[in-house]
Amino acid sequence: MSSRPRVGDLRVGDVVRLKKAHPCGGFLWLVNRVGGDIGLRCETCGHYVMMPRFRIERRIREILGGGADGRIT
Repeated sequence: MSSRPRVGDLRVGDVVRLKKAHPCGGFLWLVNRVGGDIGLRCETCGHYVMMPRFRIERRIREILGGGADGRIT
């Protein structure tokens, strides 16, 4: 059984896949800010959003990696 991705595992520079598509059709988001809120930029259209951690926790499908520390998952 695989575990759910955790917001605590996010790093600036990671790319994440969310459960629902953005209105532009993109599923992939780049993490720009990690803190009380998470800053995400759509990889398809460049739209920037800030969301509280608890909302992101439910919406993340997978963390594709590539963060600032160079790890790839």
